[in-house]
Amino acid sequence: MITRLLIGRCLSALATALIPTTLTLAVLRAGGGEGELGVVLAAELVPLLVLLPVGGVLADRIRPARVVLLADLTRCLSQAIIAVELLLGVYRVLDLAVLSAMAGVAIAFGSPAVPRLVVAVVPGPDRLRVNARIGVVTSLSAVAAPAIAGTVTVVAGPGWAAGITAAVFACSAWTLGGIRETSPVPEEAVRVSEEAVRVSEEALQVSEETVRGSEETVRVSAEAAGEQESLAGQGATAGPGRGAPAQNAGGSRQRPWRELIGRGSGFGRDLVEGWREVRERPWFLACVAGHGVWHFMAGLFLTLGPVVAVREAGGEAGWAVIVQCGTVGMVLGVFLAPRLPIRRPVVAVQLGAACYAFPMAALAAGASLPVMAAAYAVAMFGLGLLSPLWETVVADEVPEHALGRVRSFDQLISFASRPFGLAVAAPLAGLAGIAAPAVVGGVLVAVVNLAAIVWAPKPRRAVAPSAHGR
Repeated sequence: MITRLLIGRCLSALATALIPTTLTLAVLRAGGGEGELGVVLAAELVPLLVLLPVGGVLADRIRPARVVLLADLTRCLSQAIIAVELLLGVYRVLDLAVLSAMAGVAIAFGSPAVPRLVVAVVPGPDRLRVNARIGVVTSLSAVAAPAIAGTVTVVAGPGWAAGITAAVFACSAWTLGGIRETSPVPEEAVRVSEEAVRVSEEALQVSEETVRGSEETVRVSAEAAGEQESLAGQGATAGPGRGAPAQNAGGSRQRPWRELIGRGSGFGRDLVEGWREVRERPWFLACVAGHGVWHFMAGLFLTLGPVVAVREAGGEAGWAVIVQCGTVGMVLGVFLAPRLPIRRPVVAVQLGAACYAFPMAALAAGASLPVMAAAYAVAMFGLGLLSPLWETVVADEVPEHALGRVRSFDQLISFASRPFGLAVAAPLAGLAGIAAPAVVGGVLVAVVNLAAIVWAPKPRRAVAPSAHGR
């Protein structure tokens, strides 16, 4: 099952990375400009951000393999429709936007289910190794996919590129959909919970009957005592004696704790419980905030970095060198993550995120090409360490029944922060230049991520080098 999981995630990552280049070239062939391209790309992002919390709730309710299967089939369908339209010579930006929105909905429901699928299939000691391998194939897919999509589009057209993407998604759905989880599925947990609630309610009814029987016994005893006292000429003292037990019994019937017993599992309640799981872990909130700053700064760098590279660091070829050095650094970080004797994984995660201060500092200083490339390689090496370690430590620290909802909040911040950074980079540079936003960004990404180390939890188990990973 682990091999099947790795193959399925590799195929899904490759297909996902093929989409942006295919859509971009299709929009350009349709005669669209920057505005039309922005609409198509935003059409995927908006439903993704809106529906991620919903996807988190469903990921905790339904078998993760089933959710991932439906998500990949939906994206397969959207890419197949795009392929048919483009092969028929139909280039409509509106159609591309609608189908992109369809893919965004699928991502919103599928992404939170992936961590639960890994937890359900992979034993705890092997998760770091598996997450590292998934990280490697995802990184390589991000590098190879644009070249593949661009080559196919140039040789045969964007319709064929979309068709290949649909076929890869179909293979991914077939692979991941056949995975059998080894841990209890959410439906069984829900049934057990409902049975426990029903038993509790029955016990409560029995308790109520007992209380009523006690009240009746007290009342009869009080009446008998009153009659005896009346015969003895002491009826005046009987009244209070009769009233007190009834009052005490009536007071005992107040049961505010009964409201604690749930009668259902609605969406709102599940969402609130998921947010409660997040709030109960200050380290998680602090780290996610730091990662959000990281993604925002990545948006700034990926927008302003090419401008500086073209002007001062070797032109377009210089920027290509910087990007490739970053890719090498990221793959190296992912490769070493399960092999390093890391005892405090959250500390390593936050140090890795703080490394993004280096390229921001190089950007602010207008550094030479070798310095810029080295700084970006260090930052992406930190990301390579961060990704598998974060996936593993969250799976270890968060209960499986809430993992989908907790990760959906994490993904929501990550998905939203980078596009925001991409959007505001040019206006910020226009107002304050490149150096000032880069300096502030570098300081901010370092301070926020390093500050989160204060809340780092002690690991339940040491993350030591894996024998399988050597």
